[in-house]
Amino acid sequence: MRSFNTRSRIAVAASAAVLLALAGCSSDDSSGGGSVDEAVGQNLDGRGAITFAMGKNDVDKLQPVIESWNASHPDEQVSLKELPGEADDQRTQLVQSLQAGNADYDVMALDVTWTAEFAANGWLQPLDGALAIDTANLLPATVDSATYRGTLYAAPQNTNAQLLYYRTDLVPAAPADWKALTDSCAAAVAKTTDCLVTQLKQYEGLTVNTTQFINSWGGAVVGEDGKTPEVTSPQSVAGLQALVDAYNGGTIAKRSTSFTEEETNLAFVGGESAYAYNWPYMYTNAEEDGSAVKGKVAVAPIVGPAGAGASTLGGYNNGVNVFSKSKATARDFVEFIQNEENQMAFADASFPPVLASVYDDAALVAKYPYLPALKAALENAVPRPVTPYYSAISKAIQDNATAALNGSVTVDQAAEDMSAAITNAAK
Repeated sequence: MRSFNTRSRIAVAASAAVLLALAGCSSDDSSGGGSVDEAVGQNLDGRGAITFAMGKNDVDKLQPVIESWNASHPDEQVSLKELPGEADDQRTQLVQSLQAGNADYDVMALDVTWTAEFAANGWLQPLDGALAIDTANLLPATVDSATYRGTLYAAPQNTNAQLLYYRTDLVPAAPADWKALTDSCAAAVAKTTDCLVTQLKQYEGLTVNTTQFINSWGGAVVGEDGKTPEVTSPQSVAGLQALVDAYNGGTIAKRSTSFTEEETNLAFVGGESAYAYNWPYMYTNAEEDGSAVKGKVAVAPIVGPAGAGASTLGGYNNGVNVFSKSKATARDFVEFIQNEENQMAFADASFPPVLASVYDDAALVAKYPYLPALKAALENAVPRPVTPYYSAISKAIQDNATAALNGSVTVDQAAEDMSAAITNAAK
């Protein structure tokens, strides 16, 4: 239930520059075409059996969807191919196949952070022209995460955003903005609890939290080209400064630098903090028997300096392999995943849907009271940097945010160093 593809560790595979150089490699006998340039125009009307590849931790959510599709498409059956559980191992397996020009996987469930990289390498079939899908009813941020340089390269499947959890016995109402949150910390101190816990350990969770502060203060990590650093803008620096000030001033618990999502979950559910930033899975844990905060928990979007903040987006996008021989079937299948019935089932499985209307379903909201807050968070969410150099850029964020948090450098210097590392990554 907790696996929303948001704890991804950064892959240590070949650098993006090397991958880009390999983008035009020739295919072998199992490919759907020759070079990438040739393959993109081939098999656009191809139909037949296809394979769907996804990390094994979340395939249980897609198995019913595949069974439903297969029941009504006897000549276009979908076979599930499980990828490893760890995100970096999934990515490595996909990259090795795609570099060889293979059509082992017709449709691939991609972490949202991989979409731009795979698109830049030419491995994804653009979903335009005859293969276009209608995105009008999807949450806009999910479409943005699947778009690279103005072209849709994948179909959003499911999504996620962090929420602000708060103890209603300590804080009667959600804070309206960041200042209101920090001002309310006195209530936590009076009860000898932490004010806010979140994920500041040096891993992908630190990238999520750092980008949330940068985006919530109106900044950005990179520009629309996916490579020009924007972390030294006044807004970006202000966001990073707010994070560091909150840590140094005690608003964010000092132990958060050793926290992943699970430590955050244990601390909040154990009654050790007034607030927490975490993913929606924690709501169920907080309301279970044995929780120290059962019946005393509410959620809201994370906050920024002038109201709701910009949560960092999680989830999967479904990409169609450019070498697939059955692209028309693949296109229809990824659109099928987005239909109301399947998206409703995702919501029931705590797998946040991309179809906006699901969040307004009264019966679902009664079962999952966090859904309205999650929808509001998703409407303000911002994808992690949409860039083919994501692994290196995430490392740059983590390294320099850590240096600022532990006082090794000033915030201004951390932003300058982060900018230089991003520039080097994109060379």
